[in-house]
Amino acid sequence: MLLQIIEEASSRGCRMKISCLYLNISIRTIQNWEKKGLKDKRKGSQKRVCNKLTVHEENAIINIACSERFIDKTPHLIVPILAQESIYLGSESTFYRIFRKIEMMKDRRDQKPARKMENVEIKAEGPNELWSWDITYLKTHVVGKYYYLYMFMDIWNRFIIGWDIHEMESGELAKNIFERIAKEQRVKGVTLHSDNGSPMISSTLRATLERLGVTPSFSRPNVSNDNAYSESLFKTLKSAVGYPRQFNSIEEARKWAGRFVQWYNYEHLHSGIGYVTPHQRLTGEDIEIFKARNETYKVAQEAHPERWISKKLKQWDYIDEVILKKGSCHRKAS
Repeated sequence: MLLQIIEEASSRGCRMKISCLYLNISIRTIQNWEKKGLKDKRKGSQKRVCNKLTVHEENAIINIACSERFIDKTPHLIVPILAQESIYLGSESTFYRIFRKIEMMKDRRDQKPARKMENVEIKAEGPNELWSWDITYLKTHVVGKYYYLYMFMDIWNRFIIGWDIHEMESGELAKNIFERIAKEQRVKGVTLHSDNGSPMISSTLRATLERLGVTPSFSRPNVSNDNAYSESLFKTLKSAVGYPRQFNSIEEARKWAGRFVQWYNYEHLHSGIGYVTPHQRLTGEDIEIFKARNETYKVAQEAHPERWISKKLKQWDYIDEVILKKGSCHRKAS
């Protein structure tokens, strides 16, 4: 048909090049057709594929995969289950190939797809900007009975700003602890991050935060490391030297927690803030500490430069920005 169109155009004075350009076809192709005939010269096998599934067999795979029994199962589960029932429709790769062919790689269930929440970064460039809090269980000598440690910390300097231990967890108790903290700290403008536990999302606590001018922030559902700073604090607490593993009374638990908080705030060299204590970070002493360390390294290099040829001189940098990223935690050095 194309040859007839080009021949008719040529008889009316149109050049073959113009006709081929209009028809979006190469002039060399037309010349080959005229010279060698209309034989298919494309590469590739022209024989019938003997192992190709029939339309009926492909439909059988689609129907079984979409059946109520297998609609929430992958081919890696469907194939062996059918095999033990003496049924073989195709391999796992065959199932996936057919799924891709008909664009069925998505969820086969008739339901609303899961909503992917975006990562949100919250920055702190100084104290009393971003706090984190959580509750951890403390074992007692009675099996199945626990004390509950409420702990609030400032993420920027890792300073524990408030805590208490009770025999239950509730939003009312959390509210009372936070009100006590509010009397001691400047809380207006603070962002308070937590997970989605019932005390954290209680209306009692949220009303108190709103009244005090505190912005609540919550982890994504079922993502434990969104509150990584508090989780890391509790890991340090339960791996600290002298942690008793269980407590005989709530008074004993409170005494031990008080000693831990004192050690953590004033003695513990925290890796996340450059191996200084939270109190040194709070008061700004870390700046001079970093300068002294850098000077020590410089003197050591000048004394034995041959020992520093293959390695870069370590720099202790002041961390001027801490980022809480829901999903992971980062720190930025200047």
